[in-house]
Amino acid sequence: MLGGYRKHPAGDSITMPLKHVHNSRKVLLTIALAVCCGCLSSCASLITSTVIKPAVGNLQQQTDIQLVCDGAPSYLLMLDSMLVSSPGSEGLLLVATQSYSAYAAALEECGGTQKRVAAIAKKAHFYGHSLLERYLPLQSNQDRDILNKQLEKLKTSDVPEVFWGTYGWLTWVKSQRGSPTSIADMVEIQKIMTRLLELNESYQGGSIHLFFGMYYAAKPAMFGGDPERSAFHFERALALSDRKFLPAQTTYAEMLARMTMDQELHDSLLQEVLAFPDEDAPEFGLSNQMAKNKAKKLLDENYFGE
Repeated sequence: MLGGYRKHPAGDSITMPLKHVHNSRKVLLTIALAVCCGCLSSCASLITSTVIKPAVGNLQQQTDIQLVCDGAPSYLLMLDSMLVSSPGSEGLLLVATQSYSAYAAALEECGGTQKRVAAIAKKAHFYGHSLLERYLPLQSNQDRDILNKQLEKLKTSDVPEVFWGTYGWLTWVKSQRGSPTSIADMVEIQKIMTRLLELNESYQGGSIHLFFGMYYAAKPAMFGGDPERSAFHFERALALSDRKFLPAQTTYAEMLARMTMDQELHDSLLQEVLAFPDEDAPEFGLSNQMAKNKAKKLLDENYFGE
């Protein structure tokens, strides 16, 4: 580079002023941005598939919960910014729902305040609803028959989006701690989960069965609670995950074994969780690490008064 000129890559005989090089770069950048803005959904799809999905996969595999609590906010802010530009991107809505739901659960482990957890759960709910509305009518004043008919139209290929949209909704329900509105929402959630169970019972390590195990254990008998049905669903969740999705064991122990005063089942499930090698299920790393922490707490509570 001599005298403010740049050699042409083809040889020494052609030169170009540096200011023209810079101007050319600006023009090319402007064109590139214009093209991207002109097909924003395609750009969002490309970024989602090559950057965002691997990132959320890595988030789910983390076993250092504190690292997730410290590092996730920047990632979540990036998702928010991308969704402002591409609010209709189904891929972004999916990973945003997954990520906010995971972060809400991690925050509880990291000692986050209830107010903070509720705020994150609200975002999971918002993105989850935005995702679900692409498949189901969710207006509060709708005819229930409309929802039932739309549920029947769902296909197996719809399960991931509908499951995670519903999971974001459940994350918010949990954060509400029994508020009347959240309890009322369980009617629609139960209907959606029933349909998902018909379509793909094994999805996400049997998590749909896990939902029903909790559902029938938590409700009083006079309102549809059923320990036998709960046990069936918990056992099915364990079988479908090959006992590798550890929240199934801890939830089974806490919600059903304690309710039925089955200490042997309770302790064996929790000991199984603590003995499980992390490397055997890296895809469930974050969930399994939280389950291990939960198992330790449940055993330390000495619930059965030994």
